[in-house]
Amino acid sequence: MTEAKRAPRFGVEEEFLLLDAETGRPRDGSDAIIAALPELRAEHEFFHSQLETATPICDTADEAIGSLREFRVAASREARRNGLVLSGAGLPPLGGEIPGTVVDTKRYVDINRTMRGMVSRYYSTGTHVHVEVPSRDAGIDAVARIAPWTPLLIALTANSPVWLGDETGYASWRYLSLQQWPSSGYPPHFASAEEYDRVVDGLVDAGALLDRALVNWSIRLSAKFPTIEIRLADAQLSSEEAVAYALIYRALVARALREGAAGTEFEPAQPDILRGASWLAARNGLASELVDPRTWRPGAAAEVLDALLDHVGEDLSDAGDLARVEGYLAARKRDGGPAERQLAAWRAGGIAGLLGVYDAAGD
Repeated sequence: MTEAKRAPRFGVEEEFLLLDAETGRPRDGSDAIIAALPELRAEHEFFHSQLETATPICDTADEAIGSLREFRVAASREARRNGLVLSGAGLPPLGGEIPGTVVDTKRYVDINRTMRGMVSRYYSTGTHVHVEVPSRDAGIDAVARIAPWTPLLIALTANSPVWLGDETGYASWRYLSLQQWPSSGYPPHFASAEEYDRVVDGLVDAGALLDRALVNWSIRLSAKFPTIEIRLADAQLSSEEAVAYALIYRALVARALREGAAGTEFEPAQPDILRGASWLAARNGLASELVDPRTWRPGAAAEVLDALLDHVGEDLSDAGDLARVEGYLAARKRDGGPAERQLAAWRAGGIAGLLGVYDAAGD
């Protein structure tokens, strides 16, 4: 890859649930696992029954997969030693009605205090991806340009179909649960980073957000890094799938940055239609129709996946990621996505079947 064609650098954050190996319900255990993995970027999340890791800044898919895979294998091993299963699913299939034990840091205590009952059972776990941008204004422009494709990303990564011991009818019940936050869904179209900052500061000043870092839009300017961070994906069943999704997002950003630098005109997505398309994606996953971002009309999921590949194929090829992503999308066409795999395991073996799927990912 030449410097002129260098893809933006990226990083991936993975969140996990810790489930009791017998009951399948969330169980505290993060302290012991973090202590056992001092070199592997293991961190607390909101509850003691959750765990988080993040890659270093990466140039290539292999770097990201190596980092995430090393963590998942080691954390799964430690979880088993403690009678737990490390779960890469967006929500726990059982036990979500039980309040979690909040990690005792000032920030999490403040979030628990200000958000009240909305977060007492907030077992949501996701896959977040950062992609570098040359400036905050370029990032805001890219956010607007990739908006039509984001419902498809929700469908690709939908992985929370079972909640409170029942099939929800949604491929991503987690995505629906996120809509209760004071800032949720895809952000509005902003003319500049200055306008973005003014709105976020207004939410903080009004008391709707604890601080700027708590803005919970599906995609946002990072408060700490020169990146745009996408947060709509459920936790994934494997590190390889998490990274393939990250590569697609990176390619979408790369194309958007090219078009922005060239001054290519575009029509911002109508916010209510985008919201509706995202809702349909969370409900349907890849099992039926999705909204085609080229027409805003229903289209077969496989055809919309093909359109995505056409849209980002050049940037995937430039980054050396095309074959990997083609394989990932072909697999999703065959199996219908992680939510469908979870449902098959649930229907065949109940909670024991799901625990087997989660645990196998750490082998």
